[in-house]
Parts: sequence; structure tokens; C-alpha cells
Amino acid sequence: MPKGLKRYYGRGHLHFLTFSCYRRLPLLNTMRARNVFVGALANIRERYKISLVGYVVMPNHVHLLISESDKATPSLVLKVLKQRVSRDLRKNRRRVPAGQLRFAFTKGDGNLPRFWQPRFYDFNVWSGKKVREELDYMHANPITRKLVEHPKDWPWSSWSFYAKGEAGLVKIDPVGG
Repeated sequence: MPKGLKRYYGRGHLHFLTFSCYRRLPLLNTMRARNVFVGALANIRERYKISLVGYVVMPNHVHLLISESDKATPSLVLKVLKQRVSRDLRKNRRRVPAGQLRFAFTKGDGNLPRFWQPRFYDFNVWSGKKVREELDYMHANPITRKLVEHPKDWPWSSWSFYAKGEAGLVKIDPVGG
């Protein structure tokens, strides 16, 4: 963990988490990889009884806005989520079409020793205004990165829940504000 990094748990705040794929490689660049991620996120959300307020899954990083729970800190939730996604994407690898990124995971030959960067950014969110800011930031990410022209075209986020009240790929737990 970087020197001086402090995490503030036990205050009842939401946590805006940002974490990246190893060396910011686009390891979540396929529909299958993003779908595996949101499936694992839904499972972990239920298992640890966290509230998922918002999310976006990008090709090389993820943003989550989650609550704490009685069962686990955000650090533990994220550790388990990252392990699950990495394990699920390493197993049952499919044949990759020409031109598509291939996962170069290894068992010791040195290509990619891991799927995720070891650290994550955690920002406590305690006001309704800040919740809105973080959700807007997340939902604009696919546009900023020029992946789509409108957030409606990126299903791996909580945008459809907030914009249209529609269920997305993972159940959202809205908060007031």
C-alpha cells in the first residue's frame, strides 16, 4: 500500500472506488469480460450485503460507488471481487478471433503475472451532492473515452437505472440526495 494512504471505514459513508487492470491494459475490452465482471459484482453484492449505488466497467478500469456492510470493509469486498473476476476470466478461456486481445496470463513464464493492479483509490462520499457528482462522472466515462456517443449505449454501468428507472445488469441500491 502506498505510504500515507488512509482509508476511513466505520463512518457510514459511501465509498467511491477506482481500480485498474494490470498496467492499465484493456483486459475488460470484450463483452464477455465485462459480463463476467458484472456477474461477479452482482454475486459479491449479495454475499456481503453491500449497497451498490453506482458503477461503470471500462476496458481498463472500474468505478464503484458502494456502502460499507456489517460483513466486510470495502477493501475486503474489492479483494474478493478482483479474485473472483480474475479466476473466472482465466478459466474456460475461449478461442480468440484474429485481431482480438488475448489474455496473456501465465503460470510462471512472465507475460502477465496478474489481472489487476494491486491497489485501488478510495474516496469517502458523505453528501447527496457528492453522490450525484460521482454518478455523473462514472456515467460520462464511456463518452469521455470515446467508446460510445451516449451513456445509453454502454450497458455496463448504472446509467439506465438513474436515467430511465430501468433495471440494468446489476441491481442498484439508490440513496437519497
